[in-house]
Amino acid sequence: MDTQLALTTDMQIVLGLVGLTMLLFVFQRVRADLVALVVLVMLGLTGLVQPEDLFNGFSSNAVISVIATMILGMGLDRTGALNRLAAWLLRRARGVEQRLLVLVSGIAGINSSVMQNPSVMALYLPVVSRLSSRTGISLSRLLLPVAVAIVMGGSLTMVGTSPLILLNDLLVAANANLPSGAATLEPLNMFAPMPIGLALLAASLLYFRFFGDRKLRDDGDSNVTPARTESYFSRTYGIEGEVHELTVTADSPLVGMTFGEAEALHNAPLLLALQTGNESRLAPPADARIWVGSVLGAMGPRQQVADFAQNQFLRMNSRLRQFADLFNPSRAGISEAVIPPTSKFIGKTASDLQLRRQFGISLLAINRDKTVIRDNVRDTPLRAGDMLVLHSIWHDLGQASSKRDFVIVTDYPKGEQRPHKFRIAMTIFAVTMLIAVSGRVPTSIALMTGVAGMLVFGVLKMDEAYSAISWKTVFLMACLIPLGWAMDGSGAAAWVAGHTIERLPTGLPIWVIEFAVALLTAAFSMVISHVGATIVVVPLAINLALAAGGNPTAFALIVALSASNNFVTQSNPVMSMITGPGGYRPRELWKIGVPLSLVYTLIVVLVVNLMF
Repeated sequence: MDTQLALTTDMQIVLGLVGLTMLLFVFQRVRADLVALVVLVMLGLTGLVQPEDLFNGFSSNAVISVIATMILGMGLDRTGALNRLAAWLLRRARGVEQRLLVLVSGIAGINSSVMQNPSVMALYLPVVSRLSSRTGISLSRLLLPVAVAIVMGGSLTMVGTSPLILLNDLLVAANANLPSGAATLEPLNMFAPMPIGLALLAASLLYFRFFGDRKLRDDGDSNVTPARTESYFSRTYGIEGEVHELTVTADSPLVGMTFGEAEALHNAPLLLALQTGNESRLAPPADARIWVGSVLGAMGPRQQVADFAQNQFLRMNSRLRQFADLFNPSRAGISEAVIPPTSKFIGKTASDLQLRRQFGISLLAINRDKTVIRDNVRDTPLRAGDMLVLHSIWHDLGQASSKRDFVIVTDYPKGEQRPHKFRIAMTIFAVTMLIAVSGRVPTSIALMTGVAGMLVFGVLKMDEAYSAISWKTVFLMACLIPLGWAMDGSGAAAWVAGHTIERLPTGLPIWVIEFAVALLTAAFSMVISHVGATIVVVPLAINLALAAGGNPTAFALIVALSASNNFVTQSNPVMSMITGPGGYRPRELWKIGVPLSLVYTLIVVLVVNLMF
């Protein structure tokens, strides 16, 4: 291969776009999906990708497969499959922590082989929460091993993670730019990475059994876990006391005030409900007016509520007459939810989002990096990884969470479960996997067959299928795919690879170069996401393999696997979802995650070399 390839204007533009993308992802001043859109437009305006090909990313097999796995995951959830799983795990573990940890982590890892990792984590948060509350094992000791197993298990199949889903499309696209005489790159079959995935999953289980377990912190919380008991919310958030009814008298200064103005008064308890006339509302909108005869539902220590009632000329009643049904624990209560990195809530306040008006949810507190925010909570911009403390009717909570802008940690009574569809869903899923394994049709068609089956047989409704899709993830992937094509088609990947090989010592073993590529990809994934890292580095790795005399498919597979090798930062969606609920500090994640990442890299390079 010619390592003296001249640097052309097209190459400079592509490398400049890659650099710009990395900078924008690092500083996070612009949303990731908007960055991807800007890159897509720039590729079109500069002519680096032909107009007829520019939007082909949206119809690529990779994007369709990602959409299908998200919908299939919701179908399994709707049948209560994971509730059955939680009960089975409890029976098998018999209360022994180590056994429970291995069982939960192992099953979660296997589940992640056929579903997107963030979707599996979202489904397992309440499952782990329930196991924690029933066994008394703190949530922080369970969540991290489960999250790591989910990331590791995603490498069992070609549909477990977005990078692996992308890989086959990138391999096929690379064929158009291979030098003469080079062998055509063939797509990998559904279970091609299984030996690597099994080794990684086993390594994660052994790591936490013999090493990581000592580094996992026990919260020292008397085995009380989130959203299970009132004492937890009292100690963690200062939210305590019972609900009292406060009737507004004619002399009260609250008459004519809005609900938002009343809750902002000095030393006001938590105001959760309002009855005016015959209408009772939990989480009323902030602009709802309070009149003579209105009844407020207030929660707090009895003395605080009594003092507030006396100062504001309100009649206090400890027995719930008007709100007995609204505050029934089987109908409503306090819950915790975490903001995922794909949420539309990021950067907005509760006031902006109108949580009470739109969803019937009251935001009581925010837990951010071990700091509890109670004051001006409705005017605090939300961030990815924030833990929200909410009060709502359970049905309203379920409706709001279906939009995937927050993930419920609390195990609450859910509606719209379809346990009678369990056998149908599992049969459809099994048939889908058999079609995918057969190799007769592309994986994307096999997965969409399963989606169609779940919709036709009533496992899911069409609107639920739409809500299951994380459009931010889809848009990010579809817009960045042409950047990979441009890296390859312009010769930029070949130029970088050639100059890299020139500067390496002669006679360097191929596995050393593979190890370096794996670490480079892992570093890139912390900066430009696992999808971005795969799209940018795969063309580079293929050209590097050709220049060094290695196997291009092996190099590309190492990149796709290494793109998920991030256990220390919140750029990994799975890690960002557990940081808040588990109360993990950055230092703890680095202490546990760095050795894990090195083990991950060693296993990937070793097993790939054994396979190829």
